[in-house]
Amino acid sequence: MAKKQIVLYSDDSSVRSAVSAALGTKVASDLPEHQIHEFATAASLRAYVDGGATVDLFILDGEAAPEGGMGVARQLKDEIFDCPPVLLITGRKEDAWLAAWSMAEASVIHPIDPFTLAKSAADLIRGTALTKI
Repeated sequence: MAKKQIVLYSDDSSVRSAVSAALGTKVASDLPEHQIHEFATAASLRAYVDGGATVDLFILDGEAAPEGGMGVARQLKDEIFDCPPVLLITGRKEDAWLAAWSMAEASVIHPIDPFTLAKSAADLIRGTALTKI
């Protein structure tokens, strides 16, 4: 089975490290291993996607600067036909309405809980996620 391709965007290297550690090499026993492609800038993420890369899941940091993950999510959803699911990391629970505006399928909050993140990612990759926004 081919590896799932996960795109991770955050300007904060500690957030990228926390997400990578939480996801490990497999998010669930019934799913294949995955490969994480990390991006510190939205421009590099867009260049990667525009280059025709295969993506199974986007994980975007809503607190990233100068370009937040919510705006990036909205742009991806507007511009990519049949856009892969987006998991948004927000700063607080009250930001759920912004995650909904961004058209993300799911959101989790900082600080990152590894179990919640892995379960949300697995559900989105399987296509079984219930919108939690």
